[in-house]
Amino acid sequence: MTSQSQGIQQLLQAEKRAKDKLEEAKKSKSTRNGKGRRLRQAKEEAVAETDQYRLQLEKEFRVKQSKIMGSQSHLSDEIEEQTLAKIKELNRSYNACMESVMNQLLSMVCSLQAEVHVNYRATD
Repeated sequence: MTSQSQGIQQLLQAEKRAKDKLEEAKKSKSTRNGKGRRLRQAKEEAVAETDQYRLQLEKEFRVKQSKIMGSQSHLSDEIEEQTLAKIKELNRSYNACMESVMNQLLSMVCSLQAEVHVNYRATD
């Protein structure tokens, strides 16, 4: 959090320096072409400085992000190993119990006894 506020402060300072350069260029009372040229130069310098600082911050962000994502990829691998182990265990359990369950199901279906429900009333 502190590094973010520090980065923001540095960005604001860079923008202030750029603004000061623009003001300085505006105040110089040389020839009209010279003034325009100095303004353009000051603007280009300001843009270059802010772009350079922005690139530096983005690089730092990518480094921090890769450190964090690297540790998360290790956790992801561990979770995937646990998942595969659980799937293998479930497949073993399925194969062990499948035949007995099918036999029970078939015996229940094939040994059906027809009887009249207790609530059935015959209508004459």
